[in-house]
Amino acid sequence: MSTNGVLSMAGWYFLPGLVTGYLQSILYTIFIRAGDPKPAPGSPRFVKDRRRVHVFVVLFYLAYTVYEADWQLRKESDFYQALGVAHDASEKAIQSRFRRLTVQFHPDKVNDIDKERVEAIYVRLQVAKDTLVDPIKRFAYDRFGREMLAWTHCKTLSDFVFHGVKNISTYYFSTAVGLLLLGVLGYMQSGKFWRYMVMATLFVVELHTMTRPTFPPLLAKAVNPLLSMTGLRPPYLPFQMLALLRKLAITFFIAMSQLAPLLRDPGSAAPASDTVTPQDLDRIDALAKAADQETGRLLGLELAPFAGDEHAVKSLRAALKDWLVQNTVRNDTEVRAAMSCVFEGRRASA
Repeated sequence: MSTNGVLSMAGWYFLPGLVTGYLQSILYTIFIRAGDPKPAPGSPRFVKDRRRVHVFVVLFYLAYTVYEADWQLRKESDFYQALGVAHDASEKAIQSRFRRLTVQFHPDKVNDIDKERVEAIYVRLQVAKDTLVDPIKRFAYDRFGREMLAWTHCKTLSDFVFHGVKNISTYYFSTAVGLLLLGVLGYMQSGKFWRYMVMATLFVVELHTMTRPTFPPLLAKAVNPLLSMTGLRPPYLPFQMLALLRKLAITFFIAMSQLAPLLRDPGSAAPASDTVTPQDLDRIDALAKAADQETGRLLGLELAPFAGDEHAVKSLRAALKDWLVQNTVRNDTEVRAAMSCVFEGRRASA
């Protein structure tokens, strides 16, 4: 997982709760008149207000996370935007556009101050042109993005498709294993069936996208025409759409795991402290077994010096018996009370 992914995951588990507390305090300061008492922490109104603010914060952070993922895609740009051509541009149009850009960005036609920057732009334009004028590489780029440039062993269309399918199979398999482990550990219990269903659907969508000669119908006939008409952002390529769907699915799962306890009717659910799940019982059983094994190991280490020495073993048993009598039997409350009654009776009779 990348650094951004780790920070995003950490943000999901720390920011909503932190922001909720600050935002609730600010809202009380704004909407409760000076001198009026504020709801006390733990009171019914305080808990109700906190739940509402928390739901709003989680939904807002979900929308922001999706926007941030889309902004990263736009920031990275793509080869079509770099050359300034449409997704359906012909090879001739791409070559013509590259020649016009060469006049502006060729390193031999700029001064020494901007030469390094212009050389980087020219190299990117050259890579973009070489990729898009090759039908096989263009097909692979549209579906896999820049990472296909590192697949130097792939020469044919089948090679690219096979390598891409292998990569996404590994990704979805590891994701499924991760979801299973989270379920076993007792996390993200809400909507487990739908999580697996969504991941399976995404896997099928990616397979369909990677093995078809045209863009997905939803992208080509609905999403991209709407974006072109409104001018909100450049049209999506298939690999950008798939990356955004992956991000949306993961963040939506995390958001729902936080929203489910908040949206559940508190009156219909048993208190969390009185609920024991099968996962809790499994963890307790595993902990008990581990403690028993560790105790046996430590006892074996302590008794190792007495192995084979009968006299030492008898002495140890006698010492343990005396210790049990002194520290367990005699210190027992009922035993001490009985002994006290006996002594008082003897003193009275004497």
